[in-house]
Amino acid sequence: MKPTNTAQDIQAMVNHWLNTPPNGDLGSDYGADPQSLLQNPVAAGIGDAFIGKMREDVPALDVMPVGAVNVFYVDALPDRSELIVDVAGWQEHVSWHGLYQGRL
Repeated sequence: MKPTNTAQDIQAMVNHWLNTPPNGDLGSDYGADPQSLLQNPVAAGIGDAFIGKMREDVPALDVMPVGAVNVFYVDALPDRSELIVDVAGWQEHVSWHGLYQGRL
């Protein structure tokens, strides 16, 4: 019988990917650099590239439809933005002081 990934498994995979810096393992470009999304125009397509790399590094996301994985910012007071990675309704908030789980 083939093992099945649960929603919690996929959440853990995405969380691990977000917490692993790119090139953290010698010879592997696995990992995320959320700060690379800062100070770029929305039209640059960098969010799509971020999602593409996430789908490449976390193959379990390939079974999800195109609109099920999203990346966006929300304003956080007083003067900063927060990156949110949304995977089929589950959201991972990325703050620049570390990662924490939560929902909007």
